Amino acid sequence: MRVVLVEDDAGMAEAVIDGLRAHGLHAIDHLSHGLDLLTSHTAYDAVILDLGLPDVNGYLVLRQLRKVSDVPVVVLTAEGDEVAVVSCLRAGADDYIVKPPRVGELAARLEAVVRRRRATEPKLSVVVTGDVMVDLAARSVEVAGAAISLTQKEFAVARVLAEHAGVAVPRDKIIAEVWGEKTSSTSRSLDVHMGALRAKLNRPGLITTIHGFGYRWSH
Repeated sequence: MRVVLVEDDAGMAEAVIDGLRAHGLHAIDHLSHGLDLLTSHTAYDAVILDLGLPDVNGYLVLRQLRKVSDVPVVVLTAEGDEVAVVSCLRAGADDYIVKPPRVGELAARLEAVVRRRRATEPKLSVVVTGDVMVDLAARSVEVAGAAISLTQKEFAVARVLAEHAGVAVPRDKIIAEVWGEKTSSTSRSLDVHMGALRAKLNRPGLITTIHGFGYRWSH
């Protein structure tokens, strides 16, 4: 699960991130401005959003985000009155925690909102692009009717891209889902496995590189 914390207080952000990592959530990024979230939300499975941001009010960020994404959002703020809670939930928040948070509870709430959101998503079992078929349940790939032998990691990369066919997928999201965390070695591994996957599929144009961002599986 890839999480982003949008919080302008550096000390609070560090404490929350350290606490979440201690509870097993390691893929966590930190942003201090709401506009940065609006341009990068596709890279994350969940958002922790502070309302008191320096550039844009958190309520407005939430409303704008909900126009383009249903990524789960847990609001984290010093405002704990009923009006604030109701306003956030009506604006599209999935949950709400008052500062200072009990980090174990925050981790559990993140897991719960992501679990609920995934339960409502349509479950793709087979993705077909041209003569390429990816069977997500059977963990198999066929090209022109012939089975293609992929390693576990090669299939994992193909799965992430095929599940988001037609959508640009950030490199960091692929690395987080396949390897768990981004390091120099996992970044190089992605390049190696992507090259091998493309060679085995032998379908130029099926996987497009978006320089400086990631990859897109043709729809």
